[in-house]
Amino acid sequence: MFSLLADKLQDVFKDLRGHGTISETNITDAMRAVRMALLEADVEFGVAKGFIARVKDKALGESVLRGVAPGQQIVKIFHDELTALLGGDNAPLNLDQPARIMMVGLNGAGKTTSSGKLAAWLKKQGKAPLLIACDLYRPAAVEQLAQLAKQVGVPVFTPQAGETDVKKVAAQALEWAKTQTGNVQIFDTAGRQEIDAALIAEIKGLREFLRPQEVLLVADAATGQQAVSVATHFHEALDITGLVLTKLDGDARGGAALSMREVTQRPIKFAGVGEKLDQFEPFYPDRLAGRILGMGDIVGLVEKAAAAIDEDEARRMEEKMRTASFDLNDFLSQFKMLRKLGPMENLLGMIPGMGNLKNFSIDEKQMKRVEAIVLSMTLAERTNPDILNARRRQRIARGSGVTVTEVNDLLQRFGQMRKMMKGMGKMKKMMARSGTPRFGIR
Repeated sequence: MFSLLADKLQDVFKDLRGHGTISETNITDAMRAVRMALLEADVEFGVAKGFIARVKDKALGESVLRGVAPGQQIVKIFHDELTALLGGDNAPLNLDQPARIMMVGLNGAGKTTSSGKLAAWLKKQGKAPLLIACDLYRPAAVEQLAQLAKQVGVPVFTPQAGETDVKKVAAQALEWAKTQTGNVQIFDTAGRQEIDAALIAEIKGLREFLRPQEVLLVADAATGQQAVSVATHFHEALDITGLVLTKLDGDARGGAALSMREVTQRPIKFAGVGEKLDQFEPFYPDRLAGRILGMGDIVGLVEKAAAAIDEDEARRMEEKMRTASFDLNDFLSQFKMLRKLGPMENLLGMIPGMGNLKNFSIDEKQMKRVEAIVLSMTLAERTNPDILNARRRQRIARGSGVTVTEVNDLLQRFGQMRKMMKGMGKMKKMMARSGTPRFGIR
């Protein structure tokens, strides 16, 4: 996500930080490079031009020119302007009753999947969402929504086969909703391959009939230069209340996020960051701006950890590590706990200074191989790795589809880790006997 833009911006700011003083020439050169980076990231020309003008105007201010670290100050200005361009503060959903949300957009943008993900997210927040299928054109859309509803565990309304009147379906859905205990209605509407008069007329009529609190435009982050046209047409017809950007994890450019927010002046409310139902999160402009500029997102990382890691399990693990009784069962549990946080590449971007390191990546395939090796062991072998002789290691290698060398490497690294934990445990015991405080000396 935004990796192309992030890499180029890091190079620009690295150069700026190297200057003892900042001149108009320095800033002009830097802003030219930034403008090119924005355009290459698929930010619409007018949006890029206006953004650069605002940054340059503030960067040439007297306070920057006289600053102790002018390069750092310009990065701060850029961060603030980028945050403003992305929408400023996080914008929550309007769930005043009757809470109705219309999901609109082109075919392939991810409306149906995002509807299911939104229902899952709302359920976690303690709400009782209802899913309503109003896409009467795409044959698989109704079935897809029904399957998603089943996975999430929420009620779903599906129209009769062959029905073509979307207002009639909506009216039936509202009557159905009265028989349910749900308090948020999510309407998955039809899309087209292209914006056309028939599509706009239909969803405009549906909007007038439903009078929803939220009309969310679902858009693919890789839409590119078409983003402005799509956002403008939908907003003019429907007066959208917010944006949902999908596939942010798979697009290196992501300029659609900047362009659509700017031309509609409507907030990006959610972002889809993966294929799984739980890879859907509220959009925080300041956090994304920090990640783009290599400042990380520690708050987001902590929130992910809190949601994914069981507190009791973490305490139990800490005790085992402290007492050096950590075995391969614990190693596997810790490994699974870590993977619950999401793709490692995404997590790197949340650690300050790590997201834009050149030639540094986490090999997900290698992580799966490590997990396969441990899963190919018996319970006794995981509990007591010392019994793993040559014959057992050969069996494990065959069972996990790796070489014996890879099994040996893993066991060697695990042995080193356990030895280090044992050494730390002895040190703590010695400190406790000598009365030395755990965190420093009196």
